[in-house]
Amino acid sequence: MSTDKTTASVDDGEVEPDSTEVQALRKRVEELEESIADLEGGDDQQKMTIVATQGSFDMAYPPLILASTAAAFGWDVVVFHTFWGLDILHEEKSKKLKLSAVGNPNMPVPNAVAALPGMDTMATKMMQKKIDENGTATIEELIDLSLESGVDLQACQMTIELMDYDEDDFYDGVTTGVGAATAIQHMAESDVQLLV
Repeated sequence: MSTDKTTASVDDGEVEPDSTEVQALRKRVEELEESIADLEGGDDQQKMTIVATQGSFDMAYPPLILASTAAAFGWDVVVFHTFWGLDILHEEKSKKLKLSAVGNPNMPVPNAVAALPGMDTMATKMMQKKIDENGTATIEELIDLSLESGVDLQACQMTIELMDYDEDDFYDGVTTGVGAATAIQHMAESDVQLLV
């Protein structure tokens, strides 16, 4: 934009370029040009926040698969694990997660049978066998893949204290000490927010 000062003829009824109105207009145009430049050069990386609240074997997969896939597409991804979802990040507990047969509409057995002792263990072993046969990644492999892809796997500090866990109990690379306010801030900035 040219800033040359020229004076229009007053007789033509035009305003002189050096007038206060024109200077304000020039300033506003410059501000708009800067805003456009900021938008063009700004961060257009998409963001996703997933809140993982369930720690059963079958519910460990959705947040990790979604997170690692989004990260593979270049998204900035945070998975905030709270309450039972925290067990997914707990090194020892994540290896002992079970599939709940009771109340699971996809289990081909009635709840009365599903409630029998040992049914959760049997259902979990059946699912693990299917995962092995299919070549599907394990929970531990998905955690490693997510971390390697830049996913921020967060452990809720309040839940750590509530469950009396130690921060050293979690996989290396897991972010501990995160509160709900931090999670909410990322959610507010995210293009996609999921509760799993």
